[in-house]
Amino acid sequence: QVHVEDSGGGLVQPGGSLRLSCVASGRTFDNSYCMGWFRQAPGKEREFVAAIHLSTTYYADSVKGRFTISRDNAQSTVYLQMNSLKPEDTAVYYCAGSLTGWEPKSQYAYDYWGQGTQVTVSS
Repeated sequence: QVHVEDSGGGLVQPGGSLRLSCVASGRTFDNSYCMGWFRQAPGKEREFVAAIHLSTTYYADSVKGRFTISRDNAQSTVYLQMNSLKPEDTAVYYCAGSLTGWEPKSQYAYDYWGQGTQVTVSS
């Protein structure tokens, strides 16, 4: 049984930083396992944030240069370091795993999802 668990959200002031974590279990965790982060703000559709597959990272234009995705295969964990946070980054953030990674930026390519972690950027 594959399981993905995300954590690390919270309340942060504009300009601040947070690091989200996602632990995956139930299958081999290596670079071939595509992992992604998505977010959903109130009243909006879920959108792609970042992904990592093989040796390549992908980012939404809105977070490029501010967010960094990385992984620790020994710990079966993927991270999302978020810097220079803005109020518009406020959302529930979801970690997801894709067995094939056929389209890292598409939520439809992902097979397993975490429960979500709330990130609120406000003064």
